[in-house]
Amino acid sequence: MKKLFIDADTGVDDAQAIMVALTAPDVEILGITCCYGNTPLENVLKNTLRVLKVCNRLDIPVYRGCSGPLLAKRRDAGDYHGKDGLGDVPDPDAPGLDLLQKRRGVTAMIKTVNQNPGEVSLVATAPLTNLAVAVQLDPSFPKKLKALYIMGGNTDSRGNTTVCGEFNFVADPEAAYIVLERYTCPTYIAPWEFSCRNSLPWSFCKEWLCQNTEKAAFMKKITALSMTKAQSEDYQKEITEGKGFNSCDTYAMAAAIDDSFVTESDEVGVTVELEGKFTRGMMVLDYMELLSKKHKAFIMKTVDLEKLKEMFMNSLK
Repeated sequence: MKKLFIDADTGVDDAQAIMVALTAPDVEILGITCCYGNTPLENVLKNTLRVLKVCNRLDIPVYRGCSGPLLAKRRDAGDYHGKDGLGDVPDPDAPGLDLLQKRRGVTAMIKTVNQNPGEVSLVATAPLTNLAVAVQLDPSFPKKLKALYIMGGNTDSRGNTTVCGEFNFVADPEAAYIVLERYTCPTYIAPWEFSCRNSLPWSFCKEWLCQNTEKAAFMKKITALSMTKAQSEDYQKEITEGKGFNSCDTYAMAAAIDDSFVTESDEVGVTVELEGKFTRGMMVLDYMELLSKKHKAFIMKTVDLEKLKEMFMNSLK
């Protein structure tokens, strides 16, 4: 049984990743910490509970994490996934925040991993603030993880938020820097451009959403806004490679679920630029080994898309 702990800023793509994990065989989700990002923290908390409710998994503990970056100026994620992060779909029966755990998210993350040393894979699909705080509170925390899976960063200097930066890293560059410096456990990164190149056809997306289930109906509602934008001509001009359905957070989750999902990766030292006017928050790959980093990360390049399709289909059954 694989044990996962999830750190999310639950918008539409995080919801998709969480639902894939919930239906994966032999996977146990020990908890979910919430972080600001796609939408303010209060919305993230509500969204996470909404996802768990539609999947009948409100037994999974949900924790309140950080509401803003360590040092950086707060960056608005915009309303790509809707102002509430889940497509602005009314939900009068949404679970109340009284269902949240009382323990704070970072301390819960540390405690859970301490209780399961060497067994927990941490999947981070949000700005890395909670993870940075965790290693500050407990410097031994990363060594107790089985692995870390990150959706974030970029490899080709093509940003989706700034000229050269991907949102999760740009939202809190200092946190991303700390995590890539101090988390010495096996680390797997699903960067922005990689997810664009490995997108799924829109024809599959239609098949996926047309399943006759409550979960499929929920997903169809919350994705309507962002999928309309993604299929628009203007947006497709920005994404010059891999046009199609790109659930970027789900690539990191799928890699954590199935060891054979990633078919090609580069093992390289990585860091984050903190000072450049146009490059702040950009992930830097040290192929020349000038930084002399002992710890290297696995940068995903290609994956088994048929396995991804199967995970998606199962997630809405």
